[in-house]
Amino acid sequence: MLSVVQLSCERDDRLLFSNLSFVLSPGEMIQIEGRNGAGKTSLLRIIAGLSSSYTGDVLWNSQPMPKVYADFRLDCFFLGHKPGLKLDLTPLENLAWRSRLANTTVSREGLLAALHRVHLAGYEDIPCSHLSAGQLRRVAFAGLVASQASLWILDEPFTAIDAEGVAWLEGLFDEHASQGGMVLVTSHQSLSNLKGNLRKLRLETFAAEAYIEEAVFEKQGADNGQF
Repeated sequence: MLSVVQLSCERDDRLLFSNLSFVLSPGEMIQIEGRNGAGKTSLLRIIAGLSSSYTGDVLWNSQPMPKVYADFRLDCFFLGHKPGLKLDLTPLENLAWRSRLANTTVSREGLLAALHRVHLAGYEDIPCSHLSAGQLRRVAFAGLVASQASLWILDEPFTAIDAEGVAWLEGLFDEHASQGGMVLVTSHQSLSNLKGNLRKLRLETFAAEAYIEEAVFEKQGADNGQF
């Protein structure tokens, strides 16, 4: 369980958000919304432990993040604006490298299955430097498929993918949440094809405050195919 308690953040002498509190429990998803510059990426970086420019507390399983950060990093998959890949490695090598960083054991067959699921069969041994921007995003998503992390922190993950890919990724979120996982995501994309409940947290730039909006969607089944 992730808890954010009375979190405030300033950047360049400008208050981005203040007194922000929320809880993300197993099986839940939260989408962070807001104008450009509202602090969405700053919030994710704080939660992921990549920024110390804040006041307040971030708790993981009711423990202060600094106390349990090593365990948290092993149980968290962070995907920022960039795919976080080594371009001189192949997709298969990148997945194996990230698996070792997370101290998890995924078989070669499991990694190949993850790449196949994101429609990269046949690209397993091609250097990532030869892939398109969209294909690089798919390699990153294959990391999600192969990951054993319970918390996914994703910053604008729908960049450079088409409508079919968006539907597929939403299906992946649903699958993760249904298995007890947690998803924290920023996106300008309207996530309207999710089967599960979604809470929206909107950062208001000018008010320098945030609120949680409950949003329960009645949806058609998401497309869980490949893209």
